[in-house]
Amino acid sequence: MIEYKVVELSTVTDEDIERAINTRVREGWTYDGMTFAMRDSSKRPSMAFIIFTRNGEEDGG
Repeated sequence: MIEYKVVELSTVTDEDIERAINTRVREGWTYDGMTFAMRDSSKRPSMAFIIFTRNGEEDGG
């Protein structure tokens, strides 16, 4: 069974993205993708959602 983790960043800088990805990868998660939330008034994203996956334990029930 695949497990998913979504990390929400409200500060979107390269350092914050790198830190979030490196932290989760060290915990055994695999980077799967990233989505940005934009504001109409700015060209920079206001939020980022980073998606990770890993193989989880199978439920016996």
